[in-house]
Amino acid sequence: MLSHQNPIIRHKFTADPTAIVHNNTIYLYTGHDEAPVGTEAYVMNEWLCFSSTNLTEWTEHPVPLKATDFSWASGNAYASKVIAHNDKFYWYVAVAHATIKGSAIGVAEATNPAGPFKDARGSALITLDMLPSGVHEKANLDPTVMIDDNGQAYIFWGNGQCFYAKLKPNLTELDGPVNTLDLPGFEEGTHLHKRNGWYYLSYGYQMPERVAYAMSRSMEGPWEFKGILSELAGNCETNRPAILDFKGRSYFIYHNGGLKNGGSHRRSVCIDYLHYNSDDTMKRVIMTSEGVQMAY
Repeated sequence: MLSHQNPIIRHKFTADPTAIVHNNTIYLYTGHDEAPVGTEAYVMNEWLCFSSTNLTEWTEHPVPLKATDFSWASGNAYASKVIAHNDKFYWYVAVAHATIKGSAIGVAEATNPAGPFKDARGSALITLDMLPSGVHEKANLDPTVMIDDNGQAYIFWGNGQCFYAKLKPNLTELDGPVNTLDLPGFEEGTHLHKRNGWYYLSYGYQMPERVAYAMSRSMEGPWEFKGILSELAGNCETNRPAILDFKGRSYFIYHNGGLKNGGSHRRSVCIDYLHYNSDDTMKRVIMTSEGVQMAY
């Protein structure tokens, strides 16, 4: 597979990117939009995995995980987050729960970044009945996980309201209460990263979604809103960012509806450059059709 332009994956509709760097290779994980043309609803049954050593040539791997690989889930392979820790790979996903009302978050694990992944718990990590009363059925969406420098892991997530909690060292259990975080215009699509002592929390802002972000000196806040990071993605009402460094440059991974017959339910993952200001704030991302150049 060869791609020198955005969207980077052109033979399938992909969405909700998350990515890691392992052994000088980027592993890109996406949702798979399977809605046929004319169907304006999310049809998502599995996640996909692609890898690249240069950001222009991508290899597709066998399907590493499906929503039905979680015996307690009824389907819906929504947005997710993959992290690497101690020679294992953990995949936090949002799905529909089969017996508890609403969406839920599960975690799968593997010893190879390309999978196959298996349910790490045999039950959901987070269910709707663990949240404050009054939240809506899709409140448990779009998890992001980061392990802080002191070894403490955190999970952030949410739709309509941002939640966060600590994780135990095994990364498969919560360690303490579920907390709420109020962010301007928060819709969904959380992403955490850290640089130069700053924590960055990016997220889908209002609907249709732009990407905004906040910064903090602590994972638990206070968070200071910094404004818009990227504008509306073409032909798509949602967005969910992933940010990482690779071979000396910073990258912003997102989705749009840029392929033929694309749209909000047939999305496409793209990559563009991310730049920082001298005060460590992020410059507004310029989304391009050209994409990024080969990384050496």
